[in-house]
Amino acid sequence: MAFRIESDRLTAEISEDGAELMRLADTSGRDYLWDGDPAWWTGRAPLLFPIVGTLAEDRFRTQGHAYSLPRHGFARRRRFALVEHDRDGLVLRLDSDDATRSVWPFDLTLDIVFALRGATLAMTGRVVNRGGGPMPASFGFHPALRWPLPGAPGKAGHVIRFERPEPAPVRRLDADGLLDPAPRPSPVEGDMLPLDDGLFADDALIFDRLTSRALVYQGPGTARVAIDFHGMPHLGLWTKPGAGFVCIEPWQGHSDPAGYDGPIEDKPGTVLIAPGETRSFTMSITIGLM
Repeated sequence: MAFRIESDRLTAEISEDGAELMRLADTSGRDYLWDGDPAWWTGRAPLLFPIVGTLAEDRFRTQGHAYSLPRHGFARRRRFALVEHDRDGLVLRLDSDDATRSVWPFDLTLDIVFALRGATLAMTGRVVNRGGGPMPASFGFHPALRWPLPGAPGKAGHVIRFERPEPAPVRRLDADGLLDPAPRPSPVEGDMLPLDDGLFADDALIFDRLTSRALVYQGPGTARVAIDFHGMPHLGLWTKPGAGFVCIEPWQGHSDPAGYDGPIEDKPGTVLIAPGETRSFTMSITIGLM
């Protein structure tokens, strides 16, 4: 089942499966979100929780025990319950149960909040630790935006302009999906990243030393797509070369660094949520005028 919300500028559709954004269209019906063509990738905007990326051998340790968890965690594969739904807002909820505790031994509530205000869609993941001890967690957004954007004649000329210059080296994934220890030179030219399929021949670009917390994605003749992710320290950019999308992914956390063998509480990028505490992770997408 999909839920629809709308403002005077945008319409969004969200599935109860994974609380996944499925459509983001303007008043002319132009959809800015990838359509999930299975020839390339069926995802559209999956949510990454309670891990981002890949664990070494898909396993982690906590409190002296080992558990298995697949890439990007379990939230994207679970059905969420409806909490609130009105014209321009939606709240979907996932509570821990026996199935989640078998792979993630913590009691929690995860609310995903969608709010449309004019030309902006805000998305927030609210994680509540309902257990008696600290809970480690990571969280990531994974929206796939169309490339080319609506109105563009083709893929050429699309750019990402960061809020600030980004000269720091970027990271890549190794053959096991783990964070390669070798830094790579940043492909960002000042604050500008011209998009090209060749950037993704070696999989995702991972910014783990990012200074920006906002960016603009745009193509020739297209609306500006402004993305804000204050509070999210990491960013992934990804596509399959030749596909019609680019994923712009604000993260708190990332794959295990290659060779990491410590408990998940100490993994780089992991946050600890105290008992009874709520931790929120937010990004927004604003569609400008063409």
